[in-house]
Amino acid sequence: MAAPAVTLRLLFRSPPVSHPLLTAPIGRSLLRLAGPTTGLMVVQILVAIAETWIVARLGVEALAGFVLVVPFMVLMLNSANGGMGGAVAAAFARATGAGRHDDANALVLHTLVIALAFAALFMVLGWAVMPMLYIAMGGSGATLRDALVFGNLWFAGALLAWPAAFLSALLRGAGDSLRPSHVGLAAAALYVSLAAILGLGVGSWPGLGIAGVAIASNLTFVFSAALLWRLVRRGGLGFVPRFAGVRLQRRLFGEIMHVGLLGSVTTLTASLAATLITSLVGQFGTAALAGYGIAMRLEFMLAPLAFGVGTGLTTLVGVAAGAQDWRRALRVAWTGGLFAFAVIGVIGWIVALVPELWARIFASDPAVIAAAVACIVRVAPFYCLFGLGLTLNFAAQGAGHMAAPFSASLLRAFVATAGGWFLVERLGWGLHGVFVAISASLVVYGLLIGGALLVRPWGSKHLTQAGLPPPSAGEVPRHTRRRGHEVKAKPE
Repeated sequence: MAAPAVTLRLLFRSPPVSHPLLTAPIGRSLLRLAGPTTGLMVVQILVAIAETWIVARLGVEALAGFVLVVPFMVLMLNSANGGMGGAVAAAFARATGAGRHDDANALVLHTLVIALAFAALFMVLGWAVMPMLYIAMGGSGATLRDALVFGNLWFAGALLAWPAAFLSALLRGAGDSLRPSHVGLAAAALYVSLAAILGLGVGSWPGLGIAGVAIASNLTFVFSAALLWRLVRRGGLGFVPRFAGVRLQRRLFGEIMHVGLLGSVTTLTASLAATLITSLVGQFGTAALAGYGIAMRLEFMLAPLAFGVGTGLTTLVGVAAGAQDWRRALRVAWTGGLFAFAVIGVIGWIVALVPELWARIFASDPAVIAAAVACIVRVAPFYCLFGLGLTLNFAAQGAGHMAAPFSASLLRAFVATAGGWFLVERLGWGLHGVFVAISASLVVYGLLIGGALLVRPWGSKHLTQAGLPPPSAGEVPRHTRRRGHEVKAKPE
């Protein structure tokens, strides 16, 4: 099979009969798109562990200050790579799938403009607003000083972090996840090396402390953005972007922002819910909090698998949606969603059957292990629905239909937080009530996203207008296209 850049370049030289990703086998295409991204997510987990180890070597105050900044770092990176990044990949995939070559070229400029706007926003928030949040979260003295030093330097790097994330998303939308993953792997190795040298020093040089770790991150953003831009300028999108004569259009901004803002709000809601749930658990003591953290490590390890599969779905569904091939879009979505349901479900059930074995990997205190086991046995069996919902959320980005995932995310947060409070405070279920609420929120999340797609499949109106029967609830068509038959309809 030709490389994505080569096949897409052929599309831009002559009017295409169909996009390559409309005819390629779904399973093979999904593996090619999702595999590299999933591998990169696993590496980034290891990077986070190494980063924490390096900062911990700088002292308790530095580690505490770093912990104050981490939630806001994660919020920005998840928004850039997931919520908004997924919207960028989806918009580009829909444009190429529809053969809208001029729009695909113009989307590159629109993407960079949005990236710089969000970078400026997060820089201002990082410098003007987040210091007050560090104080509200309990930061003071040396801890607050280190949080301010690290946070102010780290958020200065947003100016390149956002363009790097969006350039990677454009390449994924073009069907190339391998080369952005290679850049990510190189960046991971560079960051860990620089963080160790600049933070801890080398030889007789003591290093720059917490400031050195932030500078290492910024240098890595420069490295990533430069390499990704080089790939784009050398035709990595299937063409060389040209900005001469491109006018900024509200329509193209809207194509990205409509999906991206809903995805970003979902990320923000998830972060807020996690904070509230942690505070609910925290009232039961340090052992309960530690046990909950150990149990939730499983979700943190499973989420990259769902993210990797989901990013592949964004591109494949986006191309099919752009071509108005809604039957293929649905088949792709359910293939990826059910794969994540099965794989993540098996892992969740295995851990749920031997919860103490998992807990003892991280702790030996009986009270901590008891809390971890109580959480795992109630929550882990439902990670299958978490995997289904998260991957279908990414598929919905590709389709441009985010209403159901957005509603499901809000309801998940409400059930976990308000439900947990009700079970603890009103019914007196104690710590177990929090875990029951979390498991219920996963059930709601997966069933609502999957159920909405079953009841009202994407493109139902398109197929009806074209004289074809709409996909029935749960239908996964054997064939995704009728030979010689084109479905032409106005976009929803």
